[in-house]
Amino acid sequence: MLSSKLPHIGTTIFTVMSRMATEEGAINLSQGFPGFGADPVLLEMASKYIKEGYNQYPPMAGIVGLRQKLAEKTQLTQGYFPDYETEVTIVSGATEAIYAAVSAVIRLGDEVIVLEPAYDSYEPAITLNGGVPIYVALNSGDFSVDWEKVKAAITLKTRMIMVNSPHNPSGYVWSKDDVDRLAELIRDRDIFVVSDEVYEHITFDGKKHHSIGAHSELREKTFVCGSFGKTFHVTGWKIGYCLAPPNLTLEFRKIHQYLTFTTVTPIQYALAEYLEVPERYLSIPNFYQKKRDLFAKGLAETALKFIPSNGSFFQLASYGHLSQIGDRELAERMTRKLKVACIPISVFYSDRRDDKIIRFCFAKNDSELLEGLERIKKLSEIL
Repeated sequence: MLSSKLPHIGTTIFTVMSRMATEEGAINLSQGFPGFGADPVLLEMASKYIKEGYNQYPPMAGIVGLRQKLAEKTQLTQGYFPDYETEVTIVSGATEAIYAAVSAVIRLGDEVIVLEPAYDSYEPAITLNGGVPIYVALNSGDFSVDWEKVKAAITLKTRMIMVNSPHNPSGYVWSKDDVDRLAELIRDRDIFVVSDEVYEHITFDGKKHHSIGAHSELREKTFVCGSFGKTFHVTGWKIGYCLAPPNLTLEFRKIHQYLTFTTVTPIQYALAEYLEVPERYLSIPNFYQKKRDLFAKGLAETALKFIPSNGSFFQLASYGHLSQIGDRELAERMTRKLKVACIPISVFYSDRRDDKIIRFCFAKNDSELLEGLERIKKLSEIL
């Protein structure tokens, strides 16, 4: 009889809700993937490299051209230039980057601080490597970090802290002060950082994304995990990257080469060419802010309460003033009766804490968003 290494984990809520949305013919505002296509220019580039025969194994760390362009993008947006030979690795999605980073550092019994609500891939990466997740709740309301709680959670066994900005599910964007506070906390400690920055280009209202890697002190201890798929609306391509100092990259690549070894070749060449025009990623915040604003305007006409998201392509909304129904039950009821799928926030907490909050993904076509909002206006009819 097989004994599961992850006995308490089943199919992710994202898969469950997307499948239910399909079965019910609902508008899918649950799983975090764009409901629209990528730039035709990028698609044409990918097609070109496939047809030209760029279809064999690339270098394990990624093609030089893409690593170099990524380093240049980092210089332009974050003010530092990682060495593309020793500090930049292309991987098959940010989830792989996160797992490989955790695996490179964590040993049996090591503690890893996780700020929750947290994305669901963090805990399995820790557990499978023999680590112990230590959960610290973000502040209620705005989901900012309570640094005193983080400080109190650090022990002699703490080996890593996992952070995420812009934050999924809340959209909170770290300030420079947040980054400085993190640096202060681990300054004299042998603690590493995994920084999930997949929504780095999706910030609103003039807020700047402060990469942990841009902090000169933290850079020496940090694995920055990013995603081309999130930035360029091609999540199905599963292509991301990890930026880390040479000593960490060396260990990271040892793990990476036995997870996926490398990442699809023609897509790497296409992205390297696409990154030659910075406006293609510098324009992303404005693109998504229009969708955030459209969705927030419509949501204000419903019975739900919310604070406009600061980043990512997610919007939280609370309903506790309307009903005490469980958030998962509400999400399922909305999918079946209103034909709008969302995500219950309790799944992002280790103890399934239910604060009566649901998450919507607004990375969809405007017509879908408008129709979804019209249906959400009828929420009181199903409570």
